[in-house]
Amino acid sequence: MDVTKGVDDRFVKTDLNTLLTALYVSIDNWLGHRPRLGRKPKLTDAELLTLAVAQVLLGIHSEARWLRYVPEHLPGAFPYLPGQSGYNKRLHKALPLLKRAIRALAQDTDLWADPVWVADSTPIECGRSRPTTRRSDLAGWAGYGYCRSHSRYFWGLRLHLICTPAGLPITWALATPNIDERQVLMAICEHDPHLLADRPGLLIIADKGYVSAELDAFLAERGVQLLRPSYRNHTPRCGEHLLKPIRQLIESVNDTLKGQLDLELHGARTVTGVGYHIAQRILALTAAIWHNRHTGQPVTRSLIAYDH
Repeated sequence: MDVTKGVDDRFVKTDLNTLLTALYVSIDNWLGHRPRLGRKPKLTDAELLTLAVAQVLLGIHSEARWLRYVPEHLPGAFPYLPGQSGYNKRLHKALPLLKRAIRALAQDTDLWADPVWVADSTPIECGRSRPTTRRSDLAGWAGYGYCRSHSRYFWGLRLHLICTPAGLPITWALATPNIDERQVLMAICEHDPHLLADRPGLLIIADKGYVSAELDAFLAERGVQLLRPSYRNHTPRCGEHLLKPIRQLIESVNDTLKGQLDLELHGARTVTGVGYHIAQRILALTAAIWHNRHTGQPVTRSLIAYDH
């Protein structure tokens, strides 16, 4: 799957317009001309995904404000813009497409073959008041959890993210916060077994939350080694002293998602809504890394050139 066919000559500088142009052409080539039932939409899928990435990179949370912003600040970029309701409905239906686009862009970088992964989870708050937790459509999926980093309880979900040390998202999942991180990691691996099968000798680096003989055995059966800190009363593992700087990398990725891409300001109140808002931000991060790698930027995960 060659998602960059026909766009190499467009990688001439690093700014938002260049990224959006390259992203649109790549996604359009990747999707091709698929037969579809019914009337052809005025806003194509490639345009929809490019529009969604631009919205996140520019930090505009309101979809109504975003659709007013585009004609003035990105004139001619999108010949047709739907209304707020139409845009929202298209994004709700596009969750599977967003996931596929994340994977396609990630596979089109040299980072995809990295034999080292970093795994962690981070809270996604979905509400604060007690009435919200009772009335929300997320009730029953979202729940109460504890964030060790901020020493606080929250009501919402956890984003379980697996990425390379450079920050490229490999795969991810949203889960109720009281589900054990180790169980979620095993479920992710079982859901997409080709990820492990294609990487003999894979090393996954995680924190103490992933200490488990069951998880170690599960991964060992699949040829994967898990490296994580030992408890204080246990003998340290070989290479454990090298973990701290690597563990900080995924904390930095979470900070990028939350600090620059406003992960916690998703504002969604439905299961599908949370899904596409999170996928929208992960796609934006993946697109920036993809573009930075193709343009030879010194900082792979930098978004500075695209957020204005």
